[in-house]
Amino acid sequence: MKNKQELKEYLTNFDYEERNRMKIRIPELLELLKKEQVQFIDIRFREEYQAWHFGFAKNIPLNELPNRLNELDRTKPVVTACPHYDRSIMARLFLVSRGFQARYLVEGLLGLADYLRGDAARDFVTALPDK
Repeated sequence: MKNKQELKEYLTNFDYEERNRMKIRIPELLELLKKEQVQFIDIRFREEYQAWHFGFAKNIPLNELPNRLNELDRTKPVVTACPHYDRSIMARLFLVSRGFQARYLVEGLLGLADYLRGDAARDFVTALPDK
C-alpha cells in the first residue's frame, strides 16, 4: 500500500498476493540491508533489546511505535522483527495503516540469530556499508 488507509479497507482488500507481500525471509532481508534499501526495526521491549540485539537493527518497542513514527523514513520500506513474529505482525499492520511500506521477518530474531552464525555472520557484517 502506498497511501494511508483505514484498517477496514486494508482488511477488505486483503488477498493472497498481499499475504505473500507482507512477509520477508532472512536471505532477502540481508541483501536489502547490504544495499541500504530497507529499515530494520526490532520492536521488542527495551529490556529485551538491552539483553541482546543486532547492531544493524533500530529498537523501537511496539508500545512506543505510534509516538516514534517520525524516526522512520517514509520513502524506504520497513521490516519489523521480534523473537518469533507475533509482535512484528502487529507493528507491520500499524505501519501499513499509517502509509508505510512494511513487511515482517517470518523467521523472527531467533531465526536470524541462528542463521547468522560463524562464517555467515562474518560474511554479512563485512558486506555491510561502512557508516
